[in-house]
Amino acid sequence: MSLNTFGHLFRVTTWGESHGPALGATVDGCPPGVPVDEAFLQQWLDKRRPGQNKNTTQRDEPDAVKILSGVFDGQTTGTSIQLMIENTDQRSRDYGEIAQTFRPGHADITYHQKYGIRDYRGGGRSSARETAARVAAGGIARAALRELVPGLQIKGYMTRMGEMTIDRANIDWAAIETNDFWLPDSQAAPEWEAYLQKLRKDKNSVGAEVEVVARGVPVGLGAPVYGKLDTDLAAAMMSINAVKGVEIGEGMEAARLTGTENADEIFMGENGPEYSSNHAGGILGGISTGQDVVVRFAVKPTSSILTPRRSIKMDGTPTEVVTKGRHDPCVGIRAVPVGEAMMACVLLDHLMLHRAQVGEGPRGKIG
Repeated sequence: MSLNTFGHLFRVTTWGESHGPALGATVDGCPPGVPVDEAFLQQWLDKRRPGQNKNTTQRDEPDAVKILSGVFDGQTTGTSIQLMIENTDQRSRDYGEIAQTFRPGHADITYHQKYGIRDYRGGGRSSARETAARVAAGGIARAALRELVPGLQIKGYMTRMGEMTIDRANIDWAAIETNDFWLPDSQAAPEWEAYLQKLRKDKNSVGAEVEVVARGVPVGLGAPVYGKLDTDLAAAMMSINAVKGVEIGEGMEAARLTGTENADEIFMGENGPEYSSNHAGGILGGISTGQDVVVRFAVKPTSSILTPRRSIKMDGTPTEVVTKGRHDPCVGIRAVPVGEAMMACVLLDHLMLHRAQVGEGPRGKIG
């Protein structure tokens, strides 16, 4: 048994390996009549693409997406959409030395123990390269959301990288795409780059925190008890390679707050209910409030580093491992567009579920 599919009505199945001939996604359940083409999808893949600057892996993949089915005359047909991205810059020879060795921090050992076989060339399905397929599928979701909820915006950005943290007083969405770190504060980028390059020269890596915000989310997405919007968002983000923690709204910080501090007070505004704050991250009882949906996830440091680490071989003998090849010193940088893609897929899925059950818009009138 293997689970390569997520979603309820809008369903995404990813396939392929890091060093195979290609990888991709099969998207099922997309509404018909959605305008989309390869150029629209490519803009999102270009954000995740490796080899674009010195702060990411130097593997040079164009990540050119091809639409093989489900789109005709520039519109979705309502049938399954097949997306393919060819691998063109594999260097499988870089992994020959670890064919019989388990890399610390990697899924090598658990894949071997579970399946009795593993693809040691870059990690196979456990490789972060799998996320390219998610970003392509997320492009389909964005295209559908653009038609169904025109005002909805999704933005991801880095909030932490090791010892470096953003100053939330300086957050500016316009700055996010002006620097290599997707920082909402372009003034901070040079300091972040110096910090990362020092780690890289020391043959080390570092973890990161990414925040993804969705604005303009309709009220009513999500359902009790096992269909909560935040449940599926947390699962989606946690499924991203190297993610070790997920928060919604205040997240873990809610543990230090009192009830009077945490409860978002409600007022009646000109256009409906308004809230004094957004500690809930735009979700109450698993259902969207209409406020910004705020999700954060933590990405562990890249396990592939040039500093020797102790491990064992397949026969149980001790060894030291130095992982050669081209690797990100901080995978959090390229995780930003992946988080955006997963947010788009989950929101579209829940929008379709909501409309299937109660129709368009909230059912309960206030005021």
